Amino acid sequence: MADLRGFDANTVEPNADFDPIPAGKYLAVITESEMKPNKAGTGSYLQFTFEVIDGEHKGRVLWARLNLNHPNATAVRIAQAELSALCRALSVPTPNDSTDLHDLPLVIHVKCRKRTDTGEVQNEIKGFAPKASLHETAAAAKPVAATVAAGKPTTPPWKR
Repeated sequence: MADLRGFDANTVEPNADFDPIPAGKYLAVITESEMKPNKAGTGSYLQFTFEVIDGEHKGRVLWARLNLNHPNATAVRIAQAELSALCRALSVPTPNDSTDLHDLPLVIHVKCRKRTDTGEVQNEIKGFAPKASLHETAAAAKPVAATVAAGKPTTPPWKR
């Protein structure tokens, strides 16, 4: 039992429905990381918490799990390759600790997939890229002349 005296739900906005965000590329940072045991107790995974820091879905949180200690060698190889992509995207090729990767902007490639057990759609991070790649993609999709003609600034928000 917890003592909730002093809490007033009328003074706090309730959580919104957390439907998956649309598939796409998002500017994000790692806010937390933790090594956790897997369900079977046969290994552990490194869980990263990512927060979207720009755009319509700013503030949304996503997770990635890397099976770095697992009895299946293929699972470990995949996790190491994902960690390599993450470290390269952040320009931290040899981190001493997972916290070395925190609070550095990067682009996460988010996909939507249907869960096999419930049929619900959920987000999954399927790739990492340097933050500059998001600017390059946006520039290729929208010519600078059109942006200037529309009277909008050409500098992305995270570079201002």
